[in-house]
Amino acid sequence: MDVKGNTFLITGAASGLGAATAERLVAGGGNVVLCDMQESVKEQAKVLGDSAAACVGDITSEADMQKAIALAVEQSAGRGLAGVIHCAGVVSVGKLVDREGNPASLEAYSKTVNINLIGTFNIMRLASAAMAKNPPSDDGERGVLINTASIAAFDGQVGQCAYSASKAGVVGMSLPAARELSRHGIRVMAIAPGVFETPMMSEIPDEAAQALAAAVPFPKRLGKPVEFAKLAEHIITNVMLNGDVVRLDGGIRMQ
Repeated sequence: MDVKGNTFLITGAASGLGAATAERLVAGGGNVVLCDMQESVKEQAKVLGDSAAACVGDITSEADMQKAIALAVEQSAGRGLAGVIHCAGVVSVGKLVDREGNPASLEAYSKTVNINLIGTFNIMRLASAAMAKNPPSDDGERGVLINTASIAAFDGQVGQCAYSASKAGVVGMSLPAARELSRHGIRVMAIAPGVFETPMMSEIPDEAAQALAAAVPFPKRLGKPVEFAKLAEHIITNVMLNGDVVRLDGGIRMQ
């Protein structure tokens, strides 16, 4: 699939990985619809110019995501939604038993799974239904879904039961979804980033961030959002990438 001339929906696009991916695809001649819960996503779209549109929406809402997909189809000049790069999600930390002996919050666990896993499924089901209506390319391709997992899906740390489980679920959906959607010519991939320079990372103490950067074998730094965007672009253009998860982490293995 070419980026140029095609239209892509990007969630979590107000900042970080999503914003960098939107910028990359516009630079490659693509059209993008930026979706985020933050109103600032509108300003982000304005910066990108006429090739970008924005909508404020919750990834767990069927109505909001239907609206975002409809906007992308409208922006596509009859070509349909070509792909989704799903970057929206939350990070959560909470031990099963805290220092006072209290059990973890079930509500907090449910919230994390609802956003990161059920939200991903919501977008996959709605976007794939829209892409299945697209005219096929010469090799039969109609669209591509790129989800964001995490290395925590494989190397979860203490306190990451909810986060790791939600991202492991994203990994687990990749292959069965790719198998199912193959009849429609739709590919499904996931990227599992390591430690990246994003607004989420800014929420942890500098000392902890420096320790994480030092734990990366090479390069010994946090990943840059543009590096995620480059991989997303490559997945879009390489039709043989399907049903798998790519770790983007500099070789780090969490302890």
